[in-house]
Amino acid sequence: MTSSRPGWLKGLFPVTLLFVAAFFLHTHTRAEVLPPRKGLALFPAEIGPWTGTTLTIPSEDLSILGPGEFLERLYHGPSQTDIDLFIAYFPSQRTGNTIHSPKHCLPGSGWTPIKSSVIHVPWGNGKILNANYYVLQLGLNREVVIYWFQSHGRTVASEYWARLYLVEDSLRMNRSDGALVRVITPLAAQESVQEGKQRALAFTKRILPLLGGYIPE
Repeated sequence: MTSSRPGWLKGLFPVTLLFVAAFFLHTHTRAEVLPPRKGLALFPAEIGPWTGTTLTIPSEDLSILGPGEFLERLYHGPSQTDIDLFIAYFPSQRTGNTIHSPKHCLPGSGWTPIKSSVIHVPWGNGKILNANYYVLQLGLNREVVIYWFQSHGRTVASEYWARLYLVEDSLRMNRSDGALVRVITPLAAQESVQEGKQRALAFTKRILPLLGGYIPE
């Protein structure tokens, strides 16, 4: 049986969730707990067979991102194809400086999603990474993207669930810190999507055990 609910009404629900979460965080005035953590600049430049070079994030991008700490690093591996790692950490999201989802930036930058899904990746000690998986295309160029929202030991693919957990944790833990982690690798001319995905996943599994020191649990 199909639902008779209008399409605009279905779209209104997640927007309402975001509004409620933003209103709560803005009006919740109790002083926050800010746990100790390492600065993102200290994140390892050597990860398995990859060696990273830190990139300068343009000032106009930083002004859009808002107050937080950011790292973008290009890792060079054994193949000729690099991996771009971006981490955005926000110590507090109560003042409206919440994490921007990459999917909203894709159309504006010209990249078109030709494949997308939510993936659940086991990575050790029974833990599961819940993340978004995209294959993007711009002209003849293709790239694989994996990204997720991370806070307090939890990884979430949905930005709406990330906001709801943010409200819950603000009440339960008096914390609204959180992060976005994004991994991108371009596909070589004759490379299959599966090969690119496996490379991105191999790198992702390497960094997952390291992130807890920089994104507090």
